[in-house]
Amino acid sequence: MALKAKYQSVLDLGEKLNIQNGDVREEEGVLKIKGTAGTQYEKNLLWDAIKEAGGDSPSDLMANISVADETIYARHTVAKGETLGGIAKHYFGNAMKYKEIFAANENVLSNPDVIHPDQELVIPNL
Repeated sequence: MALKAKYQSVLDLGEKLNIQNGDVREEEGVLKIKGTAGTQYEKNLLWDAIKEAGGDSPSDLMANISVADETIYARHTVAKGETLGGIAKHYFGNAMKYKEIFAANENVLSNPDVIHPDQELVIPNL
């Protein structure tokens, strides 16, 4: 039970991200976590949470997280006031990657300077 408490933030994030086929159990002092994240970005968020709770190489946790859709990096719902540059900076650390996001969403966007709240954008693998 102490291990579940230690990694509760990871388990909570898994629920928030709607991780599918989830299984969590403790065996011989090791917490075993299994599930399927929707995108690579969600998987990365889980690994960041694992490292935050247990360090870079936790010996008390084994995680097997797969990705349902490996064709994209993430899906993003535009919020009021966002720009493609800001979204690119969030996902890639570089606002100039907005061009790649625009190219991946030309079926939804006609101008990289015009996006609207609630639009669902694909964030490509780079």
